[in-house]
Amino acid sequence: MTGAERREQITAQIVERTGITEAMIERLVHGFYAKVRRDPMLAPVFDARIRDWGPHLEQMCAFWSSVALMTGRYHGTPMVKHMKLPIDAAHFDRWLQLFEATAAELCPSVAAEHFIDRARRIAASLEMGVASGQGVMLGVGERYRRNEAGAVQ
Repeated sequence: MTGAERREQITAQIVERTGITEAMIERLVHGFYAKVRRDPMLAPVFDARIRDWGPHLEQMCAFWSSVALMTGRYHGTPMVKHMKLPIDAAHFDRWLQLFEATAAELCPSVAAEHFIDRARRIAASLEMGVASGQGVMLGVGERYRRNEAGAVQ
């Protein structure tokens, strides 16, 4: 079995178990980012960097297809893009709140659980990367926090 055949098999198993489809991913991504764009904490971070939301949403659909269905559609470097952002644990917590609420609203429970599990892992990994980018090594259970001036606490 080739790598591509194995990937297709894994994707089919996930689809069968969760019911996740590309259309569901698109609804989730668009619904989630609609909330992000209205959120007082997260909107300014995105507004400062994204001018044209169409390509960003397409990229996020490819990202979540790769994460949720193992399709391999995404070919980016999310860690590099997040490391220098002015964000910390509070931003990741808010991101997760909005993502989890959106998944629960728009997806059947098995699919929502699948998305949420992956979102939690992504948030933890990115938070560690952001901290590392600021020269902070987080210990087990530690969270990355900035003070109001932007310095690490």
